[in-house]
Amino acid sequence: MTPSTTAKWDEFMEGIWKQNPIFVMVLGMCPALAVTVSAVNAISMGIATTFVLTCSCLLVSLMRKMVPKEVRIATYIVIIATFVTAVDYFIQAISLALYDALGAFIQLIVVNCIILGRAEAHASRNPPLVAVSNALGMGAGFTIGLFALGSVREILGNGTLFGFSLFGEHFQPWVIMVLPPGGFFVLGAWLLLFAWFERRKQAIKEAGQHA
Repeated sequence: MTPSTTAKWDEFMEGIWKQNPIFVMVLGMCPALAVTVSAVNAISMGIATTFVLTCSCLLVSLMRKMVPKEVRIATYIVIIATFVTAVDYFIQAISLALYDALGAFIQLIVVNCIILGRAEAHASRNPPLVAVSNALGMGAGFTIGLFALGSVREILGNGTLFGFSLFGEHFQPWVIMVLPPGGFFVLGAWLLLFAWFERRKQAIKEAGQHA
């Protein structure tokens, strides 16, 4: 790959692992805990957020030299709100059941700190392709995190995945997993696993340097 392509790939991968919004930066916790009672809800929220994040960062990057510093935050919020409104109407049109399941958390994408943070800290300072690469990576990382939470909660809480039964009629579901405490428990377990893996990788790297 060319240096330019490599740089864009690095920007993309950064959001998936090194700066994963959920497991590293611990951002966007409201939807992460509220809508991840099923894998479908989790992926749907992740895709919606990724769309808003990518489109917003692209537009912010294109306008970065035209927006006065004094009104940049207000401008970013208007841009984000525009795309959130489009997503809100789209989901409502294609699936009313999904729209009801996600509830007010679709509209709350407007104040998701991942999106505003990427717009302010990254998109406003980088060219469009770099901004889009970073936004797609962050969105993908957020979606993966939501799916990791939603799939575990659905499997343990309902005995299903994407609505398909996994264990048969004799399975006793852990009802707590589809309740708010279950969301905190699963999130904590994933954070612990992620931190353990990172420390183990760092220890292996340091051992290799001293060998």
